[in-house]
Amino acid sequence: MTAPADRTHVLRLELADEPGALLAALAPIADAGGNLLSVLHERGSVTPRGRIPVEVTVECQPDRFETVVGALEDAGVTVIDATAERYADAVTVLLVGDLVATDLSELLASVEECEAASVVEFALTDEPGVDHEASARLRMGVADGAAERALAAVRAVAAEAGVRVIEPLAGDRR
Repeated sequence: MTAPADRTHVLRLELADEPGALLAALAPIADAGGNLLSVLHERGSVTPRGRIPVEVTVECQPDRFETVVGALEDAGVTVIDATAERYADAVTVLLVGDLVATDLSELLASVEECEAASVVEFALTDEPGVDHEASARLRMGVADGAAERALAAVRAVAAEAGVRVIEPLAGDRR
């Protein structure tokens, strides 16, 4: 019998605004068998309880997820929400433009607001390209059959920011 496939989960946490709090929250996830996929640490935001909101995307076998949540709670981490990820597919695009002058956090937050997509990975080059333009790779988790809606959201946000979007070929949305 084969082991169940890993599944993606989203954890919404609240952390104290103090050095080491994020690291202390991530260690129990790995120790309990979770694989970290992404961390969105909103240090500029504060919850009504005066804490920092953090969204962690974790991959693990379904039977390990409760262990991961329990390990966080045992470590004193406030878990606000722990759910199975609703995104069944992934789409990767390249963003090209004056990314340094662009409010990237606003761009990424706009993608997160789209019901059809969630930011899974974002990688920015550290060297300017032609005409001093930078590039970034944006990988999004998308709901089944919603790749076009996710791409439309990225196109709209990128157009507003003056950033070009290089999309995958039709039929090759990864």
